[in-house]
Amino acid sequence: MAITNYTELKAAIANFLARDDLTSVIPDFISLAEGRLSRELETRSQEKRATATLTVGDEYTALPTDLRELRMVKLNGDPEIVLEYMSPTALHSSYSSGGNSRPRAYSLVGQELKLRPKPDSAYTVEIIYIGSLSALSDSNLVNNVLTRHPDAYLYGSLAEAYAYLLDEQRANAYMQRFTMAINEIKLDEERANYGTSSLQISSIYQRQNSAGAN
Repeated sequence: MAITNYTELKAAIANFLARDDLTSVIPDFISLAEGRLSRELETRSQEKRATATLTVGDEYTALPTDLRELRMVKLNGDPEIVLEYMSPTALHSSYSSGGNSRPRAYSLVGQELKLRPKPDSAYTVEIIYIGSLSALSDSNLVNNVLTRHPDAYLYGSLAEAYAYLLDEQRANAYMQRFTMAINEIKLDEERANYGTSSLQISSIYQRQNSAGAN
């Protein structure tokens, strides 16, 4: 059967399991699989932007609640200014806490963005970031990953289902398929972002793999 939305995904999982007594927990299997997808993937659909209006004299502004990786922070206006990232210590050392001016740099402190110098006007700050996947539910029937890669959702959910049923053999088999699907999605994203040019560009995933090897 085709899997084009959350309802069809739940039905497909039930069909593969050949059981009718797991209806209440199938959404949990999907959520667990989705958690891994959201942690590992950095698809174009997860690249988002958010804006906030700064308060004069207040160096902090809240970050998006679904932020996973910050790509760029800039002040909108004429001209636009891309802010420099600094560690909290470097930011504090480089810019005095006294006096207000146009922010030039930022750091991350908990769930907030810290700016220096402190803003002297109600600037609009724009944040480009990688966020979590849009979670599937009865009120959100589709997202980009389900539309393009329904097999990933299916295999991940089945792996979680068989783990729940203490069927280690089937759980491992579907987990291997899930991992393969994730790797194929990453490759698909790399091709979409960088094409097949002979120019070698270090992608997000290549950097992650290199870091993991070290």
